[in-house]
Amino acid sequence: MAFTISALRVGDVAGVIRLDARLTGKRKPAYWKGVFGEFVSPRHGPARVGLAARVDGRLTGYLLGEVRAFEFGSPPCGWIFAVGVDPEQAHHGIGSALVAEAGRCFTRAGVSTVRTMVRRNDVPMLAFFRSNGFVGGTFTQLELGPDSVPKRR
Repeated sequence: MAFTISALRVGDVAGVIRLDARLTGKRKPAYWKGVFGEFVSPRHGPARVGLAARVDGRLTGYLLGEVRAFEFGSPPCGWIFAVGVDPEQAHHGIGSALVAEAGRCFTRAGVSTVRTMVRRNDVPMLAFFRSNGFVGGTFTQLELGPDSVPKRR
């Protein structure tokens, strides 16, 4: 199957909303319109990555990421925070091509490490990232729910 990878365009927002809803079971138009406002514009610069995969001109995949530096001694690195491929087009290398192009974009932005977060029980997504060379990183993500916050005595 022939596909192309290019920059996301403002007009792709409806396609991303459609694909994301198909993948997650939830429509989030306000969220995606906000993301597009930040990530899919000429002013975003090399620190933000928005990629589209197309088959016959139709959006079949997307990836969004950015260069971030966080506390706790983490140097700047690329973060992939959204990736999706139309299930009917899955297993044809589209997701891997999106990740590879994001890696090249991050390298051009001056970083050498790419990170992401995946739910530990999302086996298909874990397998996808691992098949693309991702391994456990140097940081461990921890969280605390609001009902678990210790009460002061």
